[in-house]
Amino acid sequence: MLRSALHLAALGVRQTRVSSSSPKLPLILQNNLENTKYLQVARDYAKGKDKKKEKGGKGKPGKVEINEQQLREILNFDGLNSQMQKSVMQMKEDFVKHLSLRSTSGAIDTLRIKVDGQEHELQELAQISRKNPKTIIVNMIGFPQTIPDVLKAIEKSGMNLNPQQDGTTLFIPIPKVTKEHRENLSKNAKALFVKYRDAIRGVQNEHIRKLKKQPELGKDDAFAAQAQVTAIADRFISEADKLLASKQKELLGD
Repeated sequence: MLRSALHLAALGVRQTRVSSSSPKLPLILQNNLENTKYLQVARDYAKGKDKKKEKGGKGKPGKVEINEQQLREILNFDGLNSQMQKSVMQMKEDFVKHLSLRSTSGAIDTLRIKVDGQEHELQELAQISRKNPKTIIVNMIGFPQTIPDVLKAIEKSGMNLNPQQDGTTLFIPIPKVTKEHRENLSKNAKALFVKYRDAIRGVQNEHIRKLKKQPELGKDDAFAAQAQVTAIADRFISEADKLLASKQKELLGD
């Protein structure tokens, strides 16, 4: 009987509660039953800690595995990836075009101008040339009515440009690379990151809303799918964050 009780204790099996004061049991067996209860409590506590680790522990979310096949059955997986990837690529393109240490005529050429609700590149509206290495000339004689829109776009470009207007011609001095200029460009890089990060979150929230509108989807499956969509968004945002860190290091000269 004693051997059997020890074997059950080693296996962590719960025992029927028996009063340790029962006179009908030998003292050594009573002590063993108390040890069995202690071992079981310890195992339960250890299991609880393991569950916390599985969930990521101390408030940190566990890693979410992406089940592409499952997601394809309930949402437009390719569209989701494409939209998020587009935001990252557009941010990268904007970094190259608008956040160089020295503004070039090439960056000015492709500056996007919004006119009457439509976007055009500046080179479609003007003749762009260099008067000298320090000055860019933008001739707006073809579309003089768009000059206010062009000036507004240059101001918001983040290139730290201060154009001077003379009739239908804009003279744009190329600024010196100062510490203040570097810091401003770095701030503009962060602003672009926030813009595209929010765009990725917008795509995430849009797809999650669509998932919630699928009544045939079980609660557990819906929750798992939402977690996977969020994980995909996190992955693209992490990629964008690395691009930001690299760009800021370049701009600040670190």
